[in-house]
Amino acid sequence: MPHPDAAPIEDPAAPEPRRIGVLGGTFNPPHAGHLALARHARSQLHLDVVLLVPAHTPPHKPPAADAATPKQRLEMCELAVAGMEGVSACALEVRRGGASYTVDTLQELHDANPEASLTLIIGADIALTLPSWRQPRRLLDLAELAVAQRGDAAEERVREALSPLHPELARVKFLSMAPIDISSSQVRERIAAGLPLHGKLPAAVERYVVEHELYGAAAA
Repeated sequence: MPHPDAAPIEDPAAPEPRRIGVLGGTFNPPHAGHLALARHARSQLHLDVVLLVPAHTPPHKPPAADAATPKQRLEMCELAVAGMEGVSACALEVRRGGASYTVDTLQELHDANPEASLTLIIGADIALTLPSWRQPRRLLDLAELAVAQRGDAAEERVREALSPLHPELARVKFLSMAPIDISSSQVRERIAAGLPLHGKLPAAVERYVVEHELYGAAAA
């Protein structure tokens, strides 16, 4: 039975999207770079909706010492996408609990939307690690891959890393956008140091961070 949070559209009267983008991560916190990537992927790939899916517990890296709780990260994602056309926060992994495996999330989204096509949106540096993920071949059966350039992870290296996993590398798309020079760790460091964020966080998320005194922020 599909997980009750797998449905990507809150309004039951809205048409079911046929092309769903999935942008996962810890979102600790969600920043302007995440939103720029979601908007660009939706536009370039003609997606009906892009879901921001905060992980409950990332299985491939230890939690940051200053990490917000899963519930707080979900709430910040909801604030970040409020009013954004075609971008939504998805509670699936947070409410499922435990280690968050992308293949499980894609399977539940597929089960809930069997006629829709799924596209997993990831950075090129993360794409290089995909062979070490849980059931990577199944993951590429369930979803196309949209890869955003980041750092020095070049397209050729990504294709070489993924070629043993799936015969149809045509299912791997590369987004034509400049690298986004912003990370959640950089944002946390600036918050802890009391430095201005210069638009790196959506205003509603910045207010939430201060209100909840996250990442060393002092309450106003």
